Amino acid sequence: MKKKVAIVGASGYSGEELLRLLLAHPLAELTAVTSRQYAGQTVAQVFPRFSLYPGAKVLRFSEPNADLLAKQAEVVFLALPHGVAAQYAVPLLQLGCQVIDLSADFRLKNDALYREFYGHDHPAPDLLKKSVYGLPEIYRAQIRNASLVASPGCYPTSILLPTVPLLREGLIKPTGIIADSLSGVSGAGRKAELDYLFVECNESVRPYAVPKHRHLSEIEQELSLAAATVVTIQFTPHLIPVNRGILTTLYLAPVQHFESGTEVPAASSTDAATTLAALSEKIAACYHAAYGNEPFVRLLDPARSELPDTKNVAGTNVIEIAWRLDPRTGRLIVMSAEDNIIKGASGQAVQCFNVMCGFSETAGLV
Repeated sequence: MKKKVAIVGASGYSGEELLRLLLAHPLAELTAVTSRQYAGQTVAQVFPRFSLYPGAKVLRFSEPNADLLAKQAEVVFLALPHGVAAQYAVPLLQLGCQVIDLSADFRLKNDALYREFYGHDHPAPDLLKKSVYGLPEIYRAQIRNASLVASPGCYPTSILLPTVPLLREGLIKPTGIIADSLSGVSGAGRKAELDYLFVECNESVRPYAVPKHRHLSEIEQELSLAAATVVTIQFTPHLIPVNRGILTTLYLAPVQHFESGTEVPAASSTDAATTLAALSEKIAACYHAAYGNEPFVRLLDPARSELPDTKNVAGTNVIEIAWRLDPRTGRLIVMSAEDNIIKGASGQAVQCFNVMCGFSETAGLV
């Protein structure tokens, strides 16, 4: 039986992608979409590429109204800026809807941390403990019974999925973690700002939000839970001149050092090679145990020299993960690639929707 769904804020990049996914979802009936900017216009008028989707020429954008939305839909997706989403989540939950929020409003469990990173008091602090962080590969059981799911950010997804299993298994140290990420321009959202104009972005690569990007708050929260200790990382995001995609490289310290002369005094080259091989097997086993049966995690084979590439994940809900041990530095290098708008936003939200409703997790996503 189909679930009636609505999207609040359906005109941004994430909202547009949600439209595409839900219009074609075999078990979702899209009954309402909101946008103050486009109120009164049909989905097909605003997004002509959706003209052939069922209902796109009939369904009209409306002004957001929680009371009306609760009558139209059972599950409501919030594709709104942080601070705004909570204004709709509170009444929608009170009216009996399930809510999947794509903003940052319910990702953190601590309202003081939210205030530190987002610069204002949380509008609904009582709901922070009730929300479930929407990474299905990590929190599937909790999502299944949730009424409020906080869909993670795109950068956190690219960092957490590769790192959480290693921390849980004690294979890496929770200290000294470095993450470098490169993101397409759509990650900044659909807005007219100088920094994101074509001439400013094209032929340009630049870091930003250094050293304290807002996503650090949820990244460190989730890594600390995985490690059962406080984790602080170094994270540097970069803007690159592509429409979509995130590539992240993580530099991690294995608990078991394998390079000659560090924590294995007078180790012979044979000893070091044996230790390296054993650690490689542990890491591979850890990843395959965590993600070997996950439909949207592609583990790349080190033996085949495979490495993540945004062109292989663009337009999909898949994250690619690869890893290498560097015997010169003693570091574990882990890399990931994802589509920032799909696995990093709307696709992951639909994946959570499928879990919440008891549908096949891949419904509408393959």
